[in-house]
Amino acid sequence: MKICAELRHIWRVVVYLLYDLILFCSALLLVPYYLIRGIRQGKVRRGIRERLSFYAAGRLDLLQGRQGVIWVHAVSVGETKAAIPLLKALKDAHPDKALVLSNVTETGHAVAQDIPEVDICLFFPFDLSWVVRRVFRQVKPSLMVIVETEIWPNFVRIARESGVPVMLVNGRISDRSYPRYLFVRRLLEPVLRQFSAFCMQTSVDAQRIRELGADPAVTSVSGNLKFDMVIEPQQKGRAEQLRQRFQLPGEALVWVAGSTHAGEEEMVADSFRYLLNHDCPCVLVLAPRHPGRCRTVRDVLEKMGFRVVLRSQVDEVDEPLQAGEILLVDTIGELVKFYALADVVFVGGSLVETGGHNILEASALAKPVVFGPHMTNFKEISSLVLNSGGGIQVADAAALSDALHSLLSDPAARKSLGEKGFALVEKNTGATRRTLDVIDGFLNT
Repeated sequence: MKICAELRHIWRVVVYLLYDLILFCSALLLVPYYLIRGIRQGKVRRGIRERLSFYAAGRLDLLQGRQGVIWVHAVSVGETKAAIPLLKALKDAHPDKALVLSNVTETGHAVAQDIPEVDICLFFPFDLSWVVRRVFRQVKPSLMVIVETEIWPNFVRIARESGVPVMLVNGRISDRSYPRYLFVRRLLEPVLRQFSAFCMQTSVDAQRIRELGADPAVTSVSGNLKFDMVIEPQQKGRAEQLRQRFQLPGEALVWVAGSTHAGEEEMVADSFRYLLNHDCPCVLVLAPRHPGRCRTVRDVLEKMGFRVVLRSQVDEVDEPLQAGEILLVDTIGELVKFYALADVVFVGGSLVETGGHNILEASALAKPVVFGPHMTNFKEISSLVLNSGGGIQVADAAALSDALHSLLSDPAARKSLGEKGFALVEKNTGATRRTLDVIDGFLNT
């Protein structure tokens, strides 16, 4: 038995050394590539020093003198927004503790900086063992909270070695990722066994994480934090004021297409033309998921014959947009404002096979929501919305045109869908409270 234990230990050491080596070689190639690509695209890739655990002087001063540090990690925009209710609850329950929020993507980092409850926003470190150890020595977290399914082997291992509990919250295992995780189950199980708790969205997610190797004793179903999204009160009932702010005509119907991906903008534009040609004058607000694509998207729309105004240039427009024109959103963090002024919302990433995006932001504002067939990343949520009568799922671009024409022509139908979606959101709240109860169990120990 002793020999077997020693062999297992040696095997783990070898595996982590190989993992470090692979990551290091990848970084040598990928970091220069992204820097050069960013320069060519007119972007500045920020945070490289932070990802390597080198912080500017005074960067971490806010952590000094606090009664512990709660570190929440959310990889990108969607996870960051989902974490907002939990971040607010953590700050209310533990005001004496510093709240750190980290991200991998720059868009997620930009959204994180606008969350007032967060004390410091950091870029998540590269998962090299020497980088992670240096980060832990500087940040000194009391608890690590990972949102959804971000599993970094070195980070989890070193946290455990440092005596820092690691939790996975709002956890989910999608239909697409589950077979891939099963394929590497033998490598994944030792990492999962180092987590202190799993708060999963559904019983299916909990069962899947247990089958991948998580300890059933620390796995629970807490619900989906996205149902607890906090829509600022000033966003509700401000449609007229927001329309004036963004130069949208008060008398025209407004269709908002949010979080669209490459290949969807053309379908959205075709549907927009269909509406205009079938006695449904309206204005389109188009918000690509990645604002950096807006230059390309604008060229495509203008070639199709549409007049396009960028959100960043809307203050320079002398007169409001007219029916048949497009407001292209090239800014970050304003999507909820546009949903608030919409008559109908289409959520992208669903007409192309990217897995969809969160449709609850529209429902939380009592807006009728339309989405495409590809919702694998939001399978349960989309089913709940459909079953509640709060939204419409379309099969393709032609069906999208028909659904939008029907809704924009029928105020009563729009109101009914919006109200049913809002009722669904209210009914399913509570994930934040259940997750916070688990967190408190560690912080109060």
